Amino acid sequence: MRSQYEYLAVLFACLLVTAPLEWLGGGVYRRAPDVARAVLPVLAVLVAWDVVAIARGHWSFHHEGTTGVVLAGVLPIEEVLFFVAIPLCALLTYEAVRRLARDG
Repeated sequence: MRSQYEYLAVLFACLLVTAPLEWLGGGVYRRAPDVARAVLPVLAVLVAWDVVAIARGHWSFHHEGTTGVVLAGVLPIEEVLFFVAIPLCALLTYEAVRRLARDG
């Protein structure tokens, strides 16, 4: 049995688990302009890629696991949030490891 909030819950869990790394890694969230410059170009490419793949029938989503809010008529909002949340988690992890390796 799937919940319409399943995808959002997984994204939230990823962000929650990596949230403490903000203090270990020197403040990824405090450098929002830098993060935006890193994430937004990739977000644009991946959203376009997904829209084309969905429109051509190469890719799809389980509608039972999403809220039903879609962009461009085909792309679940959760997928766009994925392209923001997962890079944030990766940046938090990278910066924490980099700082611990430098200081440790």
